[in-house]
Amino acid sequence: MKMAPVIAVVGPSGVGKDSVIQALLARVPNFERVRRVITRPHGEGGEDFDRVSDRMFQTMVQDGSFVLYWAAHGLQYGIPVAITEQRQRADAVLVNLSRAVLPEAQKEFRELIVISLTADPKVLAQRLAVRGRESAADQARRLGRATAALSEGLNHVIEVDNSGSLDATVETILSGLQPERAYR
Repeated sequence: MKMAPVIAVVGPSGVGKDSVIQALLARVPNFERVRRVITRPHGEGGEDFDRVSDRMFQTMVQDGSFVLYWAAHGLQYGIPVAITEQRQRADAVLVNLSRAVLPEAQKEFRELIVISLTADPKVLAQRLAVRGRESAADQARRLGRATAALSEGLNHVIEVDNSGSLDATVETILSGLQPERAYR
């Protein structure tokens, strides 16, 4: 059975990954979002995710519940094995990934498309401040990592500046995914 591609949306904190994913889902009927498992503390929002404790996360790792997992920003993130079922029924699955796990994701999923979002540093700083999830020191650390390069050897990367309108970003992404296919 043919598996749909995994579209990894990556970029620095505040670049608008979740907004872009939501806009793509609204625009393309048979795209699905992968719901991540995160050890984010109660009271912290963000995307729609499954919140678990550190202990539960480690149990899930031991039980083989994830096809991919990593640590970032003091939290643990996991992509559930259910992504395989999603890939069997959708045209593509969208997932917010860390840039650091892209080589592992490419090995795991084979059909990996990377949407690498960037934005003007002033825009990133403003978005992080409005989000209000991190202290000023944490925001500064995140902004310091904003220009981290992607790993070498990724098969399909679409780079998009998300400093402007969300509609313009989505148009750029859709035209870069498969120009011959009508996502409009």
